[in-house]
Amino acid sequence: MRVVADIPNPNVKITLHSYNGKYILKLEKANLEQIYKIEESEVMGDEGAIALLDEEFIEAVVNRFVDMRDAFVSTVRRNG
Repeated sequence: MRVVADIPNPNVKITLHSYNGKYILKLEKANLEQIYKIEESEVMGDEGAIALLDEEFIEAVVNRFVDMRDAFVSTVRRNG
């Protein structure tokens, strides 16, 4: 897997990879991660993949991280 770019963002760590005909967007916050796989044919090169990271998408990702963390904390409280 080849690292294409580390994309600066104040809220999450974003890495764009290329592997086996796909772009892989890896977004990380603390001990959580989200991965999105995009066929290389669906975007116009590296810049096309990076362009997917607009404000609305990043906001949705951050909100999803909050939901993921809440779900994990809840299960630890119930079962830990």
